[in-house]
Amino acid sequence: MKYSFVTIEGNIGAGKTTLAHLLSKHYNARLILEEFADNPFLPKFYENQQQYAFPLELFFMAERYKQLKDLLQTKDMFQNITISDYLFTKCLLFAKVNLADEEFRLYQKLFDIMNPQVVQPEIIIYLHTPVIKLQENIRKRNRQYEQNIANDYLFSLQETYTQYIKQHNIKTLFVDTSNADFLGNEEHLKVIINALDKEYENGQHYLTLP
Repeated sequence: MKYSFVTIEGNIGAGKTTLAHLLSKHYNARLILEEFADNPFLPKFYENQQQYAFPLELFFMAERYKQLKDLLQTKDMFQNITISDYLFTKCLLFAKVNLADEEFRLYQKLFDIMNPQVVQPEIIIYLHTPVIKLQENIRKRNRQYEQNIANDYLFSLQETYTQYIKQHNIKTLFVDTSNADFLGNEEHLKVIINALDKEYENGQHYLTLP
């Protein structure tokens, strides 16, 4: 493994947490997972996005900031690698989609204060998943408040992610997960593991699953 801090990103239902668990087990790595269940505004947001988007995003940003700061500043003698299933910049990307212009400007000011204090990953694994498959995965995991997520919302998030990655020239392994099965197909997981043994320049590097 060439990297000490790896982040997995992707849309809702892309399989980030599943892959993070598998990689952390393989590398005996410290695992940082999104604590979405603790956000009391999440079910309310899906019922009334306009009313609850701002407190939802503020809560997520505060929780992510605290989690990343606490865990990454605490050294672990037995685990030299950290795997995360979210990027702190995710806060800004979701806020861009969810918030009105004035709310977003205020949110970005707070983000800009916090972001320099958070350790950034050395490489991102981005799981690019078609919206049809995202909806299948969302139905399978059966979180009640997610069952009515619109395709347009998922498309907006997808576009926001890909634009950000292209514009910022981040070192990213871009994985088409249309047919991915990291749990059931060992070869799919091996593609990711083999890729993490290599050095890459900044920018996007496309991985193909067998």
